[in-house]
Amino acid sequence: MKPVIFGLSGPALTDDEAAFFREAEPAGFILFGRNVVDRPQLRALTDSLRTLTRRDDLPILIDQEGGAVSRMKPPEWPAFPAGAAFARLWDVAPASAIEAARANAEAIGHTLAEVGITVDCLPLLDVRQPDTTAAVAERTYGADPLQVAAIGRAVLDGLARAGVVGIVKHMPGHGRAVVDSHLELPVVDADAAALDRDIAPFRTLAGAPMGMTAHVVYRAWDAERPGTLSPTVIGEVIRGRIGFDGLLMTDDIDMKALSGTAGEKAAAAIEAGCDLVLDCWARMDEMVEIAGRLGEIAPESRARLDRAMASVTRPAEAADIAPLLEKRDALLALA
Repeated sequence: MKPVIFGLSGPALTDDEAAFFREAEPAGFILFGRNVVDRPQLRALTDSLRTLTRRDDLPILIDQEGGAVSRMKPPEWPAFPAGAAFARLWDVAPASAIEAARANAEAIGHTLAEVGITVDCLPLLDVRQPDTTAAVAERTYGADPLQVAAIGRAVLDGLARAGVVGIVKHMPGHGRAVVDSHLELPVVDADAAALDRDIAPFRTLAGAPMGMTAHVVYRAWDAERPGTLSPTVIGEVIRGRIGFDGLLMTDDIDMKALSGTAGEKAAAAIEAGCDLVLDCWARMDEMVEIAGRLGEIAPESRARLDRAMASVTRPAEAADIAPLLEKRDALLALA
């Protein structure tokens, strides 16, 4: 098995993709809007991936946060709110915000489980700042680390109730980035004391099954390399100060914050200490390069992957999400 998660080009596996994936044996797959049509199509796609890999516990990821970051959209699926909706409710009634977030995440989880998706790239544990880039700000759970951790824990719990694994992101914190890492490399000049506040939610939820890195340079920790590629950030901060021993994957290595070829970036991330590389865009030449640069997944990384996928129990049948949505909406109305 290669320590990489690959994207797919369309709503069904192509013959070329099937042949390549069969040979490369990626650790998992990630889906985007281009892969999503309706329930029968999406279930058929995820079933085909499990058949191809012969793995019932295959990680099949999606970004289904709510708000702008939603790959499964109305009218086929419900619209879900972005993270800031729960932050606003916290200002009125913290306990209600936690319950609303849990109900919302459980509803999201059931919609994913119904179509065979096993992992959601949620929750964000980034602590919002006044100048947080718009690419992240509306997706966060607030500016207070305790609040972010409490809502994040509820989201992980809600997803798990539906049999879906959550990913805490973006470790060790994207809140101080003032530019979008999809487009350029953010550089954070905050001192170590300020950064210690940013990692507090991740430390609180250090037992999460999966985590995702940030393509951000933190000068106080490593002035040269972004977190994804920094042995210092991964080893001393994420594994050390935060105490995270779950499966650690990169954010999408195609983002413009990182430089180099796809294979170079993938190899550097694994060398820095990431367990898995996330490569989202299904460009065959880049996937071939990555597979050629990466060896077999490390035994400790495989153990973390297996542990993460075993951390939830997948439901035997689809659940009725209407009561969960009603509960969420009644609580959100308080704000």
